[in-house]
Amino acid sequence: MTVPVFEEYEPPADCGCPGCAQQRRTAAALPVRHGGHPAAHGARRALVMVTAAGVVLSCGAGQAAATAAGRGARTDTAVDPQPVTPQGTVGPLSDSGASGPPAAPATTLRATTRTDIINRAQKWVTAKVPYNMGAYWSDGYRQDCSGFVSMVWNLGTNQWTGSLAAFGTKIARADLRPGDILLFHNPADPSAGSHVTVFGGWTDHTHTHYLAYEQTSPHARKATTPMAYWNNSSKYVAYRYKGIVSGTGGSGSATAFPGTAKFGPGANNAHVTRLGQMLIAQGGKRFYATGAGPRWSDADKRATRAFQLAQGWKGKEADGIPGPGTWSLLVKGTGHRIPAAGSGSTTGGSAAYPGKRFFAPGQSNDHVRKLGARLVKKGYGRYYTSGPGPRWTEADRRNVQAFQRAQGWSGNAADGYPGPETWRRLFA
Repeated sequence: MTVPVFEEYEPPADCGCPGCAQQRRTAAALPVRHGGHPAAHGARRALVMVTAAGVVLSCGAGQAAATAAGRGARTDTAVDPQPVTPQGTVGPLSDSGASGPPAAPATTLRATTRTDIINRAQKWVTAKVPYNMGAYWSDGYRQDCSGFVSMVWNLGTNQWTGSLAAFGTKIARADLRPGDILLFHNPADPSAGSHVTVFGGWTDHTHTHYLAYEQTSPHARKATTPMAYWNNSSKYVAYRYKGIVSGTGGSGSATAFPGTAKFGPGANNAHVTRLGQMLIAQGGKRFYATGAGPRWSDADKRATRAFQLAQGWKGKEADGIPGPGTWSLLVKGTGHRIPAAGSGSTTGGSAAYPGKRFFAPGQSNDHVRKLGARLVKKGYGRYYTSGPGPRWTEADRRNVQAFQRAQGWSGNAADGYPGPETWRRLFA
């Protein structure tokens, strides 16, 4: 899920230009139940009430003050390619039309699995549910970012970014797993930048990008996204739903990595069969002459290595023996598929990412030539006046940048220098 790049601008509170003033008036004029925030109708009193109810993030008054003082000072270089996403307040499913104070968070957590969370997120993505903070989808959830998370976590009520943290446990970003969320709530001005996404899995071995499920304009989407988001990245906090239970919709403990001892020469068990089945499902069928079986074979090793190379891994990370990372991606189905035969990446050939050092001013090698040829084949060679050739030029960089921007990337993610994910998408 090509996406145009827009500069998202947050108008300072003291800016008197017509555009900033109009945006502030528009936000302030919205009724509370239709997305206007209580801050626009008595900010100090509403913020104290919400904090006392225990539904705001544990940012602290110091952070709120610092956020307010820092309005207008942008520290991120990446730009969100989507417009802002205002949201509604806490309330029941569907639009009851009732006014008054926001509803309190539900006291009973509904148990759910990670697979169920991702499946619910995918349902909205597939349906392309339109973004609309004043509308409710057929399941009763509000069609904005916080309503989307309320739906995927199966909360039974519509929450907002100031209350979602009460349903989760704060975790480190390194511990993120599919179904967790990345949340930024701006307590100083909730309508300025507050947003939340659902973590769907890492998309590269460096853990700098992830698959984000989110409700944003024009509709629900999933897309490769810089950690933690295109802007305000440092302010996003990772949370895990308190009602998460083990299991994946019936598969039980099949998701748990059984250990490296279950794989390799001499291994003969059901885990090897399971590995082969998952590899076949991810494009590795050509490695197996008779299908997956319990006895470890060279086919298992070659298919596993092909899958690992498809993730952009090298060296010991692509040795053909599944580790926890390989197993997790296969079980969740969030890893990159094994490319078709002939691309070369399954054996470390032409499509295996050679490393960043080959693509820099002054470099001249066959990897640059292959990159250029692939860009031309994909329709991204308009900056070449001749060639492409083996010497890295500005034309190569601009063509790579055009391809990266076509993926919806911006900022450092679209700098024109190919990384593992750019390379994988070009040669997939």
